[in-house]
Amino acid sequence: MSIRIRMLLSFSSMLVISLLFILLTASLYTIAATGDLQSFRDIYKAHYRINPLTEQGESIFQELKFVAKNDPDSFRDMPLLREYDFKLRAEKTGLYVRRESSQLFESFTFNQPNLDRALPPYDLDNTQIRGTFNINERFYAYAKFDFRYADGARGSVFVIRERSPFADLTRRLLPVLTILLVCVLVIANVLLYRWITRSVVRPLHRLRGSAEQIEEGNLQFELDPPSKDEVGRLQQAFENMRVQLQQSNRLRLQDEENRKELISNISHDLRTPLTDIRGYIEGIRDGVANTPEKMNAYVNIIHAKAANMDRLVEELFLYSKLDFKQVPFHLEKMNIVEFMEDSMEELRYDLEDKGVTLAWNNEAAAPVMVEADLEKLKRTVMNIMDNALKYMNKEHKRMSISLQADPQWATVTFEDNGQGIAEEALPHIFERFYRAELSRNSKTGGSGLGLAIARQIVEGHGGEIRAESKPGEGTTIIVRLRRIPTEGGGLGDGTNSDH
Repeated sequence: MSIRIRMLLSFSSMLVISLLFILLTASLYTIAATGDLQSFRDIYKAHYRINPLTEQGESIFQELKFVAKNDPDSFRDMPLLREYDFKLRAEKTGLYVRRESSQLFESFTFNQPNLDRALPPYDLDNTQIRGTFNINERFYAYAKFDFRYADGARGSVFVIRERSPFADLTRRLLPVLTILLVCVLVIANVLLYRWITRSVVRPLHRLRGSAEQIEEGNLQFELDPPSKDEVGRLQQAFENMRVQLQQSNRLRLQDEENRKELISNISHDLRTPLTDIRGYIEGIRDGVANTPEKMNAYVNIIHAKAANMDRLVEELFLYSKLDFKQVPFHLEKMNIVEFMEDSMEELRYDLEDKGVTLAWNNEAAAPVMVEADLEKLKRTVMNIMDNALKYMNKEHKRMSISLQADPQWATVTFEDNGQGIAEEALPHIFERFYRAELSRNSKTGGSGLGLAIARQIVEGHGGEIRAESKPGEGTTIIVRLRRIPTEGGGLGDGTNSDH
């Protein structure tokens, strides 16, 4: 349930409860004062607040008072009394007249044999002319006036109206009911407050505490959203932000370590050839190369070292541009079968001079079209081949390259019979400056950027590259490039791109 609905329900409930409390309290006071809910409107009028009669009944009662004061013997006139009683019956009220202890007139409205016993005694001062009385389970309200007849006898005129017994019960229980209603109102407010506090305020306090922890640099905590409302979604977004910050912080630390390692590796790979070059130059300056043959050998070595340094710098520069996506890829449709066959022809003679047997196996039945940058893809092949040649330590060196095709991918596999790669080193061989040979000996390894550059190029084509290896048996590099349909709509090998 959303906070908006909770707030709406809370305030609506509070409003309804308050209104009901006011109306019920007013009703109880009205019932206690007037004896009937029908006189509810009279509570707003001070003149009728304690009047047990209706407006018409009160008017008739005032006439009867006037008669009692000015012509009391008129109450012996039965036709007159019946006329007044007829008017009162229209208001559900009756007339009762007495003389001393005798009854002169009783309205048929009452039908109460014990009515004369329930009436109050004479009060010729008329200090209390309104009141109530009970006869068994029936409850009555009255207005009376006591007077003296012309002969001095005491007399009373009553205008009586039957009311609900609930009015008397309410009058007795009014203090208790009022306190009970106030308690209900207070408890309802407390419960609503606790509900809002538990569902809104407390989660916001937790959120603030989490923000303070992040401000102090502590990201090692977890904020579990307690609900799925707006506050819960806010906490979830805050938790996602914390996770992102934690990952960013971890990546920053990792990048810092990588930067330090990169500087260390570059320093090592540059320092070694520079030290060699400086040593040979000092040998020339000191006259160690005192023959043309030695001089020529020293110069060739210096040139080779400088070329290695230049290649290292060039590879580092290329890798940096690839890593920051600053190298454009000029993609064009090409048949990877023809590309690999041309590459094999270029490599075959060089590999034979190094004593490496090259095997080419094309398992595709027809042209396999891919979209690739020719120069960069050729660089990938050369880097993979160079890396394989550096670690071939067997007497009979063998390199096998194969091509397979499925409806989605063209897969080129480079398999050698070199010394292989240890299992713990295999996941890292595509990282920059990584060498399985930790001494970073330039005689047994290159710059450590060859396979990293190959991965950047392959992934730049939207492809995949991975390695499999068994120590002592050899290494397999697998390159996958996404196929594209030929002009006829198929994939060039009898399959269709939709199947």
